[in-house]
Amino acid sequence: MKNSIVFLVFSLFSVVAFSQKARVKGVILDEFKNPIENVTVKADGKVTVTNENGFYIIEIPANQKVAIVFSHQSFKNSTVSVELKTNEDFELNPVLNSKIEQMGELVITSNSKKRIDGVTTIDPVIIRMIPGANAGIENIIKTLPGVYSNNELSTSYAVRGGNYDENLVYVNEIEVYRPFLIRSGQQEGLSFTNTDMVENVDFSAGGFQSKYGDKLSSVLDITYRNPKRFKAGLEASLLGGSLTAEGVSKNQKWSNITGVRYRDNSLLVNSQETETNFKPTFFDVQTLLNFNASTKWNFSFLGNISQNKYNYQPLSRQTNFGTVSEPIALLVFYEGQEKDNYLTLFGAGKAVYQYNEKNKLKFIASAYHTQEQEYYDILAQYRLGEVDANIGSETFGDVVYTRGIGSQLTHARNDLDALIANAEVKGFHELNQKSQIEWGAKFTLEDIRDRIVEWEVIDSAGFSLPNPILDYQNDQPYNPYVGPLAPYQDVRATNYTRINRFSGYVQWNYRGKIGTHSYWLNTGIRGHQWQVDADGRPKGDSQMTFSPRVQFAFKPDWDKDMMFRLSGGLYHQPPFYRELRDYDGVVQTNVKAQQSFHLVLSGDYSFKMWTRPFKLVSEAYYKNITDVNTYTIDNVRIRYRANNEATAYAYGFDARLNGEFVPGTESWFSFGYMQTEENQNNKGFIARPTDQRLKFGVLFQDYMPNIPNLKLYLNLVYNTGLPGGSPSYADPYNYQLRLNDYRRADVGFSFVFKDEKIKSSKTWLKPFNEFSLGLEIFNLFNNQNAITNTWVRDVYTKSQYGIPNYMTTRVFNLKLIARL
Repeated sequence: MKNSIVFLVFSLFSVVAFSQKARVKGVILDEFKNPIENVTVKADGKVTVTNENGFYIIEIPANQKVAIVFSHQSFKNSTVSVELKTNEDFELNPVLNSKIEQMGELVITSNSKKRIDGVTTIDPVIIRMIPGANAGIENIIKTLPGVYSNNELSTSYAVRGGNYDENLVYVNEIEVYRPFLIRSGQQEGLSFTNTDMVENVDFSAGGFQSKYGDKLSSVLDITYRNPKRFKAGLEASLLGGSLTAEGVSKNQKWSNITGVRYRDNSLLVNSQETETNFKPTFFDVQTLLNFNASTKWNFSFLGNISQNKYNYQPLSRQTNFGTVSEPIALLVFYEGQEKDNYLTLFGAGKAVYQYNEKNKLKFIASAYHTQEQEYYDILAQYRLGEVDANIGSETFGDVVYTRGIGSQLTHARNDLDALIANAEVKGFHELNQKSQIEWGAKFTLEDIRDRIVEWEVIDSAGFSLPNPILDYQNDQPYNPYVGPLAPYQDVRATNYTRINRFSGYVQWNYRGKIGTHSYWLNTGIRGHQWQVDADGRPKGDSQMTFSPRVQFAFKPDWDKDMMFRLSGGLYHQPPFYRELRDYDGVVQTNVKAQQSFHLVLSGDYSFKMWTRPFKLVSEAYYKNITDVNTYTIDNVRIRYRANNEATAYAYGFDARLNGEFVPGTESWFSFGYMQTEENQNNKGFIARPTDQRLKFGVLFQDYMPNIPNLKLYLNLVYNTGLPGGSPSYADPYNYQLRLNDYRRADVGFSFVFKDEKIKSSKTWLKPFNEFSLGLEIFNLFNNQNAITNTWVRDVYTKSQYGIPNYMTTRVFNLKLIARL
């Protein structure tokens, strides 16, 4: 009996002692602040490895000193000793330094996976701090080489000659979508991505792997944060605000991060030439819920509710253009208003089954539902005249002679209801230390109900202008017009469209050596089958594409840390709904997939300057595009011809130098040259709407050594002018003039009261981990940047004038950031 009691006491003591555990977790980074995958973490006989986001968690004994060893064949080992209390959660985010000497089979001196894939990784801290009229991930993307945009109110961007619809965006491996009907950047409001929830951002401007979807231009791959402890953050400015909260359960199985955002663009829109009554409200809520059921199963849910209400009432506008010797002005007085409403619901569930360290399966299901309406009736009465250029005159700057007068009445009643559902399975299998297989299969259902009613009536000097496609001669006012009266533009259609898609991919990764040099090979193929069924139209043919792709990376065994990559293949873009709808609003069911042969050659050089890390990446690329679905761009709305009648090409060179120009901060300089042209029906090559030849971008961070609390952030972009477009129904071959160059500088000044590096003993700051107050100046040099042209006709000279639509002027904004 006595022995039994002793045994029971000893057992209970052992259980209590065994239960006295603590947990260490965090994200492991390299010198360039990129997360490192497959780092081995050892402590007290236990071993774990970091995931693709550099995250790890390991359990250690409490109330004793434990050494934690971080090791990776590409980096120097790091050892940290900790002593934690029972059930304590400790966050440890070590930075591993690159190896100088060779150790083991593989030698890489930076983040291996991202560098091999040719992916640009962006620090989320930079995304949150860099100023911009539409701050966020897209604001930073636009400073990268090969990425072009001339609309600071829009989150849309074009990459290497493609258009806004040719870019893939993923959040936690789930494809996200943009509203369909938006035609103006000021209607967009909020990007889908909530920057306060972001943990990792990867961007590829071309030559991406088969595992990514079927688009022609780029991939933006975003990962939301998996919370490790309770945090909360608040951002507020004159443009709106956001609130984010995150936390984790006591047993570490459940975690959640939720963000709420509100935005009001009135401050920016009121700086434009058009005087308006503008009452927009952009609001959204996003949440990410994670559940770690076991060491093998993980479940997550990503949800989003977004509502954009856009109420717009223009009042008047004056635009001066022409030359110094012959200045001309357009005066417009408006009546009417525009009321738009965009309601979006999005939900996605994801399950990850980690069978063992070498085999993993992912199951993803998502649904996207958008209800959109675009209603407007706007009467514009204009006066086109000569401006008094005499500086000493009392009427200097006023219109003193009228060349022509006229009016324009535009009307729209557009409604769209779209449901997109996806079901997907992915697999990852490590065959051995040198090779892996990845595969995936996906089914997509698109059900879209769309009614488009748009018409436009134009009158000049009392003479109604008919539709230009009607075969009637109009020689007013010298001869009477006897043809039928018709709207200048009239689009009416009702479409009920269903599209079923099946897609899949398989790719193989291999690493090997040639002598002492290392190489990596990724080769794969995508398949995509779809069929369009539109009520009232013949059912489309079942179409199929195959897209083989390959990447080859080579790292020579040199003293200098250099890597070379060659990637490319066939890329297809099966038509989405907007690409099926022609100029008359009618769905064409047999539009083919656009096809691009894409080749990218790049060099990557990592080095140290001033004892700090730097990287220079340069890329040359070429695209040959067939079955091109030509289009026109009106602000950010794309209208396709839906006929695959053209061929096109694009080629160029990009370079980016990034590093710590100022100690402790990352900055970069980027340059791009690009030319893209298309040939419609063998009429000859002309510039495509996104043919933006030169691009310079600067993202710079600085602080004052004597006042480290005061920080500066600069976002500077220079792009040469885009083609200015053409009037509706006109032949684009007759309109090849370009807009002026796009020049913009946004600067932010921030006084940091407290953050990770700057400590404070003030009582009121104790609850905060970060607290700062900033001043932002958008369009610092007050440049006039044009987005498109408005075409106005002078009835007497029969000339059409392209009147630039200028974007925002200089704007000041205050910004408060507080984080717990």
